[in-house]
Amino acid sequence: MIELEGVPELVDPVMVAAFEGWNDAGDAASAAVAHLEREWKGEVFAALDAEDYYDFQVNRPQVWLEGGVRRITWPTTRLSVVRVGDADGRGRARDLVLVRGIEPSMRWRSFCNEILGFAHELGVEMVVVLGALLGDTPHTRPVPVTGVTSDPDLARTMDLEESRYEGPTGIVGILQEACGHAGVPAVSLWAAVPHYVSQPPNPKATLALLNRLEDLLDVRIPLGELPEDARAWQLGVDQLAAEDNEVAEYVQSLEEARDTAELPEASGEAIAKEFERYLRRRDGQPGGHAGGGTAAEGGSYLRDTSAGGRTRPARPPEGGPERGARGPEDGSGGPEGTEGGDGGPEGGEGGPQGPERDR
Repeated sequence: MIELEGVPELVDPVMVAAFEGWNDAGDAASAAVAHLEREWKGEVFAALDAEDYYDFQVNRPQVWLEGGVRRITWPTTRLSVVRVGDADGRGRARDLVLVRGIEPSMRWRSFCNEILGFAHELGVEMVVVLGALLGDTPHTRPVPVTGVTSDPDLARTMDLEESRYEGPTGIVGILQEACGHAGVPAVSLWAAVPHYVSQPPNPKATLALLNRLEDLLDVRIPLGELPEDARAWQLGVDQLAAEDNEVAEYVQSLEEARDTAELPEASGEAIAKEFERYLRRRDGQPGGHAGGGTAAEGGSYLRDTSAGGRTRPARPPEGGPERGARGPEDGSGGPEGTEGGDGGPEGGEGGPQGPERDR
C-alpha cells in the first residue's frame, strides 16, 4: 500500500513521464519533463528503490562532494508534483505529476505496477508518456510529433493515432500497455529526431514535445530560453552540414521528400490551427509563453562531443544514410507502429540511441 504523506489533494491531475535510454533519442523526452520540473519548481515526493530495477554496471551511480563529504546519487526514477495555477489563461488550476528517470534494467512489470500505484493513490486521470525516436527527418523542418494511444475511444476524441505496432518495445510501450490493462487512459507523444545529428541535447525536439503536450492538456507551458536554444541548435547544425557537400545534398533530399509528403496538409484547416496556437501564445505574454510562436521550427546549441571538440553530422555512406537506428520495419511503421511516419521509436540495434550510456 502506497502512502503519500504531505502530498495535498490534487486538482485534475495528469501524469507526464519520460525515461532516459532507448526511447529518448537526443534526450529530447527526458529534457522536456526536466524543463517542466524546473519552470514550475516541482517538488519530489517519491523515488523508486534503485536496487529493484537497475543494473549498476549499466547505469552507474555518481559520486560527488558536498562540503568535503562524499555523496552518492543512485540511478532511479523520481516523482514530483507541480501546481499550474493558471493552466489555461482563465484562472483554472491543474496539477501535473511528473515522472522522470532511466529505463529500468529489470522487473519492468513491477516497475510499471509501482508507478500505477502512485497514479491510483493520487487520482491521476490520464498518463502521458513522452518519447523520441530517430527518423529520416531534416533538421530544417518542424519536428514531427505523433500522438499515439491504444484506446480507440481516446484516439477518436483527442485526434490521436491508434497504435498498431508489432515488434520490440521499450518502457514507454510497456507502461502505456500497463495503463490500458489498469483502465487508466494513456497517450504517448513521439518526436522524430534527425538520425544524422542524434547526439544530445536536441532542444528543437524538446520544444516540439512541449508544444504538443500543451495542446493535448490545454495548459500554457512557460518556455523560457528553449525557443532561443532551439534556433541556435538549428543554426549550428546548418553550419556543420554546409561544410560537407554529401551531407548537404542528403539533407536537401530529405527536405524535398518531407515537403512533397506534407503538401496536401498545407490546407486552410492546418493554417488556421497554427494561427490559433500563435494567438494563444501572444495572449500569454508576459512570462515566456508568447516567445515560441511556431517555435518548433527553431533549434538550440550543438554540444561538442567529438574528440576534436566539434561534432559533425554523420556522413551518409554510399547508397544512402545509415539505417541501423531506424524502426524495426525500416520506416514502414511510425511511433509504436502507427501506419506511416519516420520510423518506429524502437530503433534498430540498440534502439534509437544505440547501446545504453553509463549514467
